[in-house]
Amino acid sequence: MGQGTWSWIVPDGLWEIAKPLIPPSKVRPQDGGTRDRPDETLFVAIIYLLVSGCARRALPPCFGISKSTAHRRFLVWSRAGVWGRLHRAVLDRLAEKDLLDLSRVLLDTAHVRAKKGGELTGPSPVDRGKPGSKMHILSDRSGLPLVVGISRDNTQDCQGLKAMVAGLRSRHDPDRGRYYKPRKLHADKAYDQPDLRKWVRGKRIGVRIARKGIESSERLGRHRWAVERTMSWLTGYRRLSPHYERRPRNYLAFLGLAAALCCYKRYIRLTTQGTV
Repeated sequence: MGQGTWSWIVPDGLWEIAKPLIPPSKVRPQDGGTRDRPDETLFVAIIYLLVSGCARRALPPCFGISKSTAHRRFLVWSRAGVWGRLHRAVLDRLAEKDLLDLSRVLLDTAHVRAKKGGELTGPSPVDRGKPGSKMHILSDRSGLPLVVGISRDNTQDCQGLKAMVAGLRSRHDPDRGRYYKPRKLHADKAYDQPDLRKWVRGKRIGVRIARKGIESSERLGRHRWAVERTMSWLTGYRRLSPHYERRPRNYLAFLGLAAALCCYKRYIRLTTQGTV
């Protein structure tokens, strides 16, 4: 199966990055000793699920994959950390081309309705108490998603700040000359807490958080619009909004894959335009 066969679903070149990250397929005795479907076909099918939002049982026959196979391999790859490592691999390529702007990083959240409830869901304060989750996004200045996370919808935004910033700092790789350290953090007044400001400054990161009762979050709009656009990109993947995954790790896996796709599409666009 050639790369061009699925180019309408998977951007050219993405499979070459993902292939080394995929765990080896195994021979299944219950199937008469035959091997699983080719990894590339499964990879494309999973992206199709993310983009279309269709149920696994509704996968088109052209994939030749049963819903049980799609689900099983998705779980195996998710447990192996494939989606997070793919996201990081794409970010590394952007960093190599000096296409990440960490002069400012932008932090925000978005409500996502949870149709089937499940773990890490809670009554939404903005959707009449219906079950939902909260998507946490940390992006660079241009809106490229750097770190993604999920929490219950009734969790305060500020509780995710430390985990998101720590998630970015954990990607430092001195041996390869990559330092994912932002110079300044932008966030709205939902994150306005003295202990958080002190913690961020302790990491030698500047703080630009709107102060409650003093200034409007709209003053940060000339920078924060980029992360709001990022959330629009991510929720445009139908598997993410609304979400039907009862297990948060499955939703987070799809979210990580969506972040990798967003970053890779930007990488392709910038490198093919001759900007680098």
